Amino acid sequence: MGKETRYSPEVQERAVRLVVEQRSEHESQWATISAVASKIGCSAEALRRWVRQAERDRGERPGLTTDERARLKELERENRELRKANEILRLASAYFAQAELDRKQK
Repeated sequence: MGKETRYSPEVQERAVRLVVEQRSEHESQWATISAVASKIGCSAEALRRWVRQAERDRGERPGLTTDERARLKELERENRELRKANEILRLASAYFAQAELDRKQK
């Protein structure tokens, strides 16, 4: 269960674009982010996270891109399902092996 996003991807992209475009008008990136965040109506921290993720997606910052994050999440989910299936099969195998041993002894 993921958390709901309050802002659409279009709004997020526009806000990030505004930060990039207005960077030269402010003394720091944080000042730019704060100014744009107040115009958009989101928190500066949320906008900072969007900017950082956009920088990773463009290869300007180390870390996982959005696509890599989605793929990793998918692989982790698949891994969890496979571990559950293996545990079920292991328990079923042990149960039937014990039943076979019990049957031979009678």
